[in-house]
Amino acid sequence: MGEQENNKAGGGGNDATAVDEAPPAAAAKEKGGRGAAADDPRLQGISDSIRVVPHFPKPGIMFNDITPLLLRPAVFKDAVDMFVERYQGMGIAAVAGIEARGFIFGPAIALAIGAKFIPLRKPKKLPGDVFSESYELEYGTDCLEMHVGAIEPGERVVVVDDLVATGGTLSAAIRLLERAGADVVECACLIGLPKFKDFYKLNGKPVYILVESRK
Repeated sequence: MGEQENNKAGGGGNDATAVDEAPPAAAAKEKGGRGAAADDPRLQGISDSIRVVPHFPKPGIMFNDITPLLLRPAVFKDAVDMFVERYQGMGIAAVAGIEARGFIFGPAIALAIGAKFIPLRKPKKLPGDVFSESYELEYGTDCLEMHVGAIEPGERVVVVDDLVATGGTLSAAIRLLERAGADVVECACLIGLPKFKDFYKLNGKPVYILVESRK
C-alpha cells in the first residue's frame, strides 16, 4: 500500500533519517528536484480525479484513492504521459515499481521509454534468490525484495510509487537498488505532500511529484 498509512489527517510525518532538505536556491536550479510544471493544464484533471477518503484504512488516515483516476482513461494517460515526457531520453535502463500501486504506473512508463520494469515486492512473493531491505513503519517494520540479477551495476533507474508521505518506503527501495549496484536517478510519485514539491530529497535522490496530496 505504499505510504498511504503515513498520510495522517492534517499532513504527514517526517522521517528525519530519510529526508534531506536542500537549499531552495539550489533545488530551483536542479531539474531532478522539482515537481511538475504548475501551469500544465493536465494537472488539474489529475488532481480532481483523486478521491480523499477519511479514516481509511484506520482512524486518522486521509487516504488518497487513485481508483477514480484509473477509471478515466484520458486522465490516466495524461499522468503516464507526464512521467514519460520527463524520463524520455535520460538513458533510464529500468523503472522499479513498489508494490502495489507502483505496479500500475511503472510498467506503462517503462514500456514507453524502452526500459525494463523491476517489481519491488513484499516478502515471500518472489521465487528464487532475492535482495531484501527492511524499513521502519510507524507501528512496526516492513520489507521490500527484488530478484538477484534484475539490475546490472551502473544501470540508471527511476523508482515509482503512487504517493510519498514520510519517504520511508522509497528510501528502502533506493537502498535495495543501490546494494545491487544501480544508479538511482530519481523517485517519481503521482502524489506528494507539499514539502516534497521542490526542496526535498530522499537519501540524496530527487523526488518528482505531479500533484500535492489533497486533505
